[in-house]
Amino acid sequence: MRITKLEIENFRLLKKFSIDLEKELSLVVGKNNTGKTSILSVLDKFLNEKSKFSYDDFNLDFKAKLENLITLTDIPEEKEFSPIGVKLKIFIEYDENDDLSNISRVLMDLDPENNVVVLGFEYSLSYNDFLRLKQDYSIFNQEENRKVKDGNKKRIRELRDFLEQELNNYFNTHKMSFEYNRLTQEVNEKNYINLKDEAIGIKNIVSFKYISARRDVSNKERENTLSTQTSILYKKKEDNSEKAQTTEDFKEQLSETDDRLSKIYKELFKDVIRKVQTFGGTKLNDTEIEIISTLRHRELLDGNTTVVYTHDNQKLPEQYNGLGYMNLISMIFEIEILIQEFKRDKNQKPADINLLFIEEPEAHTHPQMQYIFIKNIKTLLAEGIKRDDGIHRPLQYIITTHSSHIVADSDFDDIKYLKLEGKNNVVAKNLSDLRQQYDIETNQYQFLKQYLTISRAEIFFADKAVFIEGDTERILIPTFMRKIDLEEADRLIAESTIDTFLPLLSQNISVVEVGAYSHIFEKFIEFLGIKALILTDIDAINDNGVCCVSEGTQTSNNAIKHYLKEISWDDLKVAPIEKRTIVLDNTSICLCYQQEENGYHARSFEDAFIHLNRKFITSNKNEFRGIKNASKFDDKDQTAYDLASSCIKKKTHFALDILYNSDSNFSNWKIPAYIKNGLLWLRKD
Repeated sequence: MRITKLEIENFRLLKKFSIDLEKELSLVVGKNNTGKTSILSVLDKFLNEKSKFSYDDFNLDFKAKLENLITLTDIPEEKEFSPIGVKLKIFIEYDENDDLSNISRVLMDLDPENNVVVLGFEYSLSYNDFLRLKQDYSIFNQEENRKVKDGNKKRIRELRDFLEQELNNYFNTHKMSFEYNRLTQEVNEKNYINLKDEAIGIKNIVSFKYISARRDVSNKERENTLSTQTSILYKKKEDNSEKAQTTEDFKEQLSETDDRLSKIYKELFKDVIRKVQTFGGTKLNDTEIEIISTLRHRELLDGNTTVVYTHDNQKLPEQYNGLGYMNLISMIFEIEILIQEFKRDKNQKPADINLLFIEEPEAHTHPQMQYIFIKNIKTLLAEGIKRDDGIHRPLQYIITTHSSHIVADSDFDDIKYLKLEGKNNVVAKNLSDLRQQYDIETNQYQFLKQYLTISRAEIFFADKAVFIEGDTERILIPTFMRKIDLEEADRLIAESTIDTFLPLLSQNISVVEVGAYSHIFEKFIEFLGIKALILTDIDAINDNGVCCVSEGTQTSNNAIKHYLKEISWDDLKVAPIEKRTIVLDNTSICLCYQQEENGYHARSFEDAFIHLNRKFITSNKNEFRGIKNASKFDDKDQTAYDLASSCIKKKTHFALDILYNSDSNFSNWKIPAYIKNGLLWLRKD
């Protein structure tokens, strides 16, 4: 039995949200403010009921709808009104091997082919409560206006203020089991079992626990997080059925220690006992007091165990360890504590479904530790909820992360990508769905999967991306961005429009090195919905092979042939940026390559840079380690194409030479126009 899907409505950015869950791990990724924490929060509010909903939990669009409904002059009829509010649906799938004793009470369909149960949770406003709210607000508003008119108040409290204060007087929580049509895969919300009316609890069906990103881990001297957790872990183990021999040995040893300490206490406290007798507090052979040892196994560990780590044969306190290690160890301790809670005590079976949510495990940890965590988490949790008495339940777990290192070492099919669409709505996408968009006859999907999970997973957290061919661009792109930012800032200051300026280096832009394979990323870019710039070379060729652009008849560049296949060679050479921009469903891709500049059309980056900056290179040629035949730069008959072909010894060294010989503002050389124009296009929203 497992959860296959969650549907959430009107909760924060989750306006109409659906996410599929895997059998074991679901790795939820996405940029900041895409609702990852909101998933945890809404599950906690409905399943654990430890905190109430607030007005700020409502989606912004829903707030506007609610406020408009309350202030309308015309009151809708009851038949036109459906309960509105925050909704959660949990889709559960079971099979013939599952214990159905708990879930049988919420089954809406006895068809053996229908193995899906939909549990529904609502924090909603009924029609009668809506009428009451509307009337109460009217009275509130009149009273506020009267107080301001009488001079008793300066500001009228508005509807928002009223709802923030009184929300829970009108909105109520409801739990249901909905009818599910397995053929249409639709939920019938009008046909349901009211779990409260039927006195049906869901704690034995779904148990939800989590480890928040706000963990109480500190390496301050007086805080002993790990040591405290050992006491909690012992208590959890003691409470369930797994009373191992070591536990019994522990108790026996405490009993023996009690006897020995009691004899010592008798001598240690004899003076104070004698004083008590002097004051008549006790009577000989009647009421005597004695101080004995009562070491209780539960309380003993609390505050009396210390986690240490050994370094050079020295035992050092836990807080001397790095915060990253403490966070990792604490998280493992916490997982073990929650596993024990999932197991429950010997008189109570575990829930049918056990869902663990781990939020941002990468906190305070360096990349290597993040790799270690994600590599081992499946092994750590693979056993699920397994007790010594033979009861076994699977464990589903959701991990949210901002770490490209965790994503890089994860199974591609486990990843759920969260993306903001519009201002107030988030959607979740399965990366496994990308497989269907690629031709199964090719290995493109396999290449994409391997490439992203090996070296470039940071793109999952980017707003925009630059796809480049190789090391030269990778080395220089940050500097190009910096140079453009400086130049644009100076220009906008002169025009008094600097307030509208968002520098490239202040934007969340990922630079991805893809070689000659940028064409493979088109579907992936569309999937992510991020604005993308592809920087490439025009790569002119003719019947004799590689040549300068003036002698070329076509391009050999795969990206150009893929994205701009409808444009002829002659048009390619002069195509404006609008013609080189591919508009997709929810984003766009701009292709930028060399075009004619200062009367010359370069073929490659080196060709273009040499043409624009020949004086800069010539004056520093003795410092350029990436060139050979340096004397050719003094020969005016040598074209930039000739120099790029015969003088570049190593492209990466040439790129580093440019940086090494730059002045503080990078003003002694120019960026080729095709790169500059592309980055300026990317800078815009």
